[in-house]
Amino acid sequence: MNVPADRKYTRSHEWAKQEDGRVVVGISDFAQESLGDVVFVETPEVGREVQAGEAVAVVESVKTASDIYAPVSGKVVEVNEALADEPELVNGDPYGAGWIFKLEPSDPAEMGALLGPDDYTKVIEEES
Repeated sequence: MNVPADRKYTRSHEWAKQEDGRVVVGISDFAQESLGDVVFVETPEVGREVQAGEAVAVVESVKTASDIYAPVSGKVVEVNEALADEPELVNGDPYGAGWIFKLEPSDPAEMGALLGPDDYTKVIEEES
């Protein structure tokens, strides 16, 4: 299971990576594998204010639909427009081209409450 060390994780399988003062959000390799083939991604509205833990997006696969939660509070400043035509990017490159949205964090310190790669790996092992 791929768990890059350059980002933080949530127990609900989102990843968050700080980049130029923003937080890029996607779902983990474990999450996309569990979902199966992603067929649709509903991204949040740009400009929306969100709270950490709030459901802000939906990923639909051939098996199910899953809410995607904001790992930190902030304002949605960008969404991955490519997912409208290529939702399978979430499966093929969950940590790169398959990112879902970007936030301008209202409290960057919230990143410290997220799981590091080692702790997230333990969560995956518990669920496997």
